[in-house]
Amino acid sequence: MDVDYILFLIFILSLVVQFYFYLFVYYRWTKNEEKTETFTQAVSVIICGYNEEKHWEALVEQLLRQDYPNFEIVLVNDQSTDNTKFLFKQWENHPKIKLVDIPESIKKGLGKKFALSLGIKAAKYDYLLLTDADCYPKDASWISSMVQHFATKDIVLGYGAYEKRPGFLNKLIRFDTFQVAIQYFSYALMGKAYMGVGRNLAYKKELFFENKGFASHLHLPSGDDDLFIKEVSTPTNTTIATAISAHSLSEPKTTWKSWIRQKSRHLSTGLYYTSYHKQMLGAWTLSQMLFWILFIILMAKQFFISYLIIIFLIRLAVQLVVTLPLLKKTEEEDLGFLYPLLELLYIVFYLIFILKSTLNKKRFW
Repeated sequence: MDVDYILFLIFILSLVVQFYFYLFVYYRWTKNEEKTETFTQAVSVIICGYNEEKHWEALVEQLLRQDYPNFEIVLVNDQSTDNTKFLFKQWENHPKIKLVDIPESIKKGLGKKFALSLGIKAAKYDYLLLTDADCYPKDASWISSMVQHFATKDIVLGYGAYEKRPGFLNKLIRFDTFQVAIQYFSYALMGKAYMGVGRNLAYKKELFFENKGFASHLHLPSGDDDLFIKEVSTPTNTTIATAISAHSLSEPKTTWKSWIRQKSRHLSTGLYYTSYHKQMLGAWTLSQMLFWILFIILMAKQFFISYLIIIFLIRLAVQLVVTLPLLKKTEEEDLGFLYPLLELLYIVFYLIFILKSTLNKKRFW
């Protein structure tokens, strides 16, 4: 058989795989309707930070304005070398704030897990809500919108958005965040949750202690969110919180180098996912890559060019039917106009991320 025909058949196969994911996996999120539950039990909001001096005051101010009736704020200073320790002194006697300071004399590997473990142990309440120091709630209903799901579930996966700023890098970062969310939300709705994001995540404290914390992956710099959720999630104890008021917002990276470094670190834990999730996530990524690579090659060869264009447009239609409602749910509608271009660039950078995460073995926050 001619090579061009073989490439075309592989191209069609990649399209079929793509359709499976869009119509039978990701479409679940579009049909998911958020229910309002009644939950009023006390909650501990835990935030760990390393050299986050510029963020603490604004974050604490917004957390104290939350409309939830009963909560505490646990702030963990993870051996910061800036003025965090002195900044914390203003909250030493605050009735809603508990401070945890990790002295520099304690020798530990770099990373967030040790600090988060101490924060969880210090928490007064049985229900935990986690975010990062460089994040902030979407509005005053963030706590209530997230923890209401504790009425029926033990784990709540939230959306950790990034601020909208000028520039193409910002759009690519938000597109990447959306791509990650569409996967972990959809799998959670299938009863096969494999991750959450530490920027916006809630779970019962007893799950942490029953799992012996992060003991099984303490040697890894990442995994306090995805690997932990993989271990404690079951088909029935996990749900998603996607209401706009349940979103958290974070400052996005402003340089390509810093974003690639951050993303590469996040991807490093993928090797420790279950076989099922590695196969499914791998099939999705591979099908994306093959579709675009073969589309470009076959177009350049002018092989069945009219069919290629029709197939591309059909795929785009299916893609937009599924993703546009989800872009609206996450307030990322502006990405819809650039979806094909962002997807193509995302694939290119994904290859860079994989290469960098393979070569970089350093541990860092």
